[in-house]
Amino acid sequence: MTNRLDLKFGFDCNNRCVFCVQGDKRLHEGPKTTAELDALLRERRAQCDGVVFTGGEVTLRKDLLPMVDLAHKLGYRSIQIQTNGRMLSYQPYVDALIKAGATEFAPAIHGAQAETHDALTGAKGAFEQTCKGIQNVRRRGGFVIMNSVIVQQNYQQLPDTARLFVKLGVQQFQFAFVHALGSAEKNFPEVVPRYGELLPYLHEALRIGEEAGCRVMTEAVPFCLMNGMERFVAERIMPHTQIVDGHREIPSYEDYRWAEGKLRGPPCEACTWNQRCEGPWREYPQRFGWEEFTPRRDDPDVVLAAQPPQRGTRA
Repeated sequence: MTNRLDLKFGFDCNNRCVFCVQGDKRLHEGPKTTAELDALLRERRAQCDGVVFTGGEVTLRKDLLPMVDLAHKLGYRSIQIQTNGRMLSYQPYVDALIKAGATEFAPAIHGAQAETHDALTGAKGAFEQTCKGIQNVRRRGGFVIMNSVIVQQNYQQLPDTARLFVKLGVQQFQFAFVHALGSAEKNFPEVVPRYGELLPYLHEALRIGEEAGCRVMTEAVPFCLMNGMERFVAERIMPHTQIVDGHREIPSYEDYRWAEGKLRGPPCEACTWNQRCEGPWREYPQRFGWEEFTPRRDDPDVVLAAQPPQRGTRA
């Protein structure tokens, strides 16, 4: 499994997502300089063989192409561009990223319709641009890993969103339950859905992707809510990742999730999946309680062995 560096260039963005976990960091945290990025890539190469360039919106940076080229020359095996996908609508830009060494593209669409996505991102025309960007990457044979954040406004569209991703020809996609930090914390009542309401739509969306031959996953949905679909839980296979996030560094994203990000409560104590399940993002039970979470009694090894294996992944 890849040891990965998640490198945030800064927090400027041409979208204004109502659920953005970075919130208003762009207003008070300055971007990394090109020299700082260069030094970090060189320093961390001994520890990491994969890198994710992200932000904010990393494609707004003029030094992205030189940094991709540097990462390629330093020997990073995987070089992922995590983006809202709008700049990918320019084919020459996609071509330049691929030529420089980008191996994966991770754009985001948060709904099956332009009206939904554009409203959530605060950017009219973003849906059309991102769809075009995905098509441009696929036209050049690039590997696309989609992300879609599950919120109040889009969870009923999850099956149709999965169908959209299949139609666009992406190889992999993930539905991530909203993390109520930043803008999502500020807008909590409007954007954070209840698990009990969204699960039927999520499960159907995952089945659609699997049947189409895509690699599909969900993040921040505990195992007790994924009966029969445990193979889709992304936390099972996430690579070891260290994050450089503005002035803060997280040496192990897995340790952060277990110790700070996620929370386990009274139902988890009696659950047979307790040693494998990170629980939900802590803000969810702090607001809604633990009534939706039921301890499991089955054997995780037996359950997972009985399920069909997921397809290979480049993540």
